[in-house]
Amino acid sequence: MNTCIESAIIPNLEAVKAKQKATWESGDFGQIARTIENAAGEFMARQTLRPGLRVLDVACGTGNLAVIAARHRCIVSGIDIAANLIDQARVRAAGEGLPIEFAEADAEVLPFADDHFDLVVSMFGVMFAPRADLVAAELLRVTRPGGKVALANWTPEGFLGKMFNVFKAHLPAGPAGVPSPMSWGHEPTVRLRLQDFAEVRVARRIALMRYPFPPAETVEFFRRYYGPTQRAFASLDAAAQARLRQDLVDLQTAYNTAEIPYATEVAAEYLEVIAVRR
Repeated sequence: MNTCIESAIIPNLEAVKAKQKATWESGDFGQIARTIENAAGEFMARQTLRPGLRVLDVACGTGNLAVIAARHRCIVSGIDIAANLIDQARVRAAGEGLPIEFAEADAEVLPFADDHFDLVVSMFGVMFAPRADLVAAELLRVTRPGGKVALANWTPEGFLGKMFNVFKAHLPAGPAGVPSPMSWGHEPTVRLRLQDFAEVRVARRIALMRYPFPPAETVEFFRRYYGPTQRAFASLDAAAQARLRQDLVDLQTAYNTAEIPYATEVAAEYLEVIAVRR
């Protein structure tokens, strides 16, 4: 894959980006973010956090990673394209008395100086930006020499990859030229995108996604709160919605490992990527 071409062949790029922003601002991602706080804690526990460390959370959502870094007295910034999620992140940080600088911004054009951060993190975030080559270049640019980028990206083979394929089977093809978000969970592709870093290490990890209701209600939870799911259903007629819903319920049921009735627990694989700046 020539990632330099990825950003050059996207027609109607501004419309694509506007649609993405509207999608992430719909629903209430804060409800979804709570279900992966455990995975965020595990991910950040593997980073070396210390007072005074300059940390950037890219595509921060409601601030799962940023809040953890700030609790360790790091100097933290967070950006996201969704204005309402930045508002939620600010309220959350204020509630804990954490001095985090949140801003509405694009992962492809980070509003920070070169070589500014010791650690740049993103969990299930930058993988959704349409121009992967620009994201990789921006991650490199804002990280200081010797600094580190840490990413968590869903894998194509994991549960979220299978869910992505369910949606793909029911919906029209996505915008031309936009790579699949799951390509950020494909090791050879990630290594190519991050080839200008001195070192790239990857490991497959598991995020346990737990919901206090059965698989069918889990699907409805995502329909209500998760913008991409909400928008996907809204684009279909009633019969097509019913078919999509059934396939999603079947998937959640097949992968449910909860040992108690009326609950859902799914092991979702992601690729943890650690890239060290030269």
